[in-house]
Amino acid sequence: MENESKNLQPVFMQAEPVLAVTDVTASVAYWHEVLGFPAQWKWGNPPVHGGVSWQGVGVQFALEPQLAAASKGNSVWMRVKHLDVLYAMHRKNKAEIVYPMENQPWGMAQYTVKDINGYYIHFASAIMEREKSGVTLPASMRIVARKPEIAEYRSLQHSVGWNSSLDDLKVQQALAAALYAVVAEDTESGEAIGCALLLGDGQTFYYVKDVIVRKDWQNKQVGTAIMRALTDWLDHNAAKNAMVGLYTGEGLERFYKQFGFGPAYGMIRHTPSPEREL
Repeated sequence: MENESKNLQPVFMQAEPVLAVTDVTASVAYWHEVLGFPAQWKWGNPPVHGGVSWQGVGVQFALEPQLAAASKGNSVWMRVKHLDVLYAMHRKNKAEIVYPMENQPWGMAQYTVKDINGYYIHFASAIMEREKSGVTLPASMRIVARKPEIAEYRSLQHSVGWNSSLDDLKVQQALAAALYAVVAEDTESGEAIGCALLLGDGQTFYYVKDVIVRKDWQNKQVGTAIMRALTDWLDHNAAKNAMVGLYTGEGLERFYKQFGFGPAYGMIRHTPSPEREL
């Protein structure tokens, strides 16, 4: 055991800048409402510390007025995927963009926001990543806002190796429970080649379920188009700050991160099977 401990190496999990501010509550509100960071927290009454986070990237704020006055002009640099989407949101939210988005000679596209404390926040993406951020769909594919039929749903599940013990009535009930759904169709054959369901209370909580793309259509941007259609619907119909969850298989985290999903702590319980009940 002693030799094993000697061979251990530190594993860095997270790094967050701590910015000195004159008003923690206002700083958290600005980063949440204008810059778009969804998670927020405050400590103290009145707050003397707080922070925001987005997909594992966090910023903290400490109530230190004297240091805040001396720290104006300091900056934070953040690398972002789909930079154009974030830039459009910041323009819409009327963030103070002091340097518009431009391709820089060091290979990054970048723009700069000045926050309410006088800090400069640089948002950047590799030029190559930005150029590849558009989705080019196969010419023979389209996304339709509808629920899959029972036969389509079973066929898609079978194509990816999912086995279901539900009879047709229960499958129909499960599909009917979806608030919204999309189906990717092959326009030449008319077949369903992918789907996704969205469950929830219609206001504050949603759950993305059964994102499926038929095996022979995978790695062709079909899943990306499906998720983009779902998140577009959420952006236009869900309540502000609604929570949207999903479970994903190992190795798919990067795929879902591009749509704003991040890791979260949680728990799960499966109901017992009929065999266990007996």
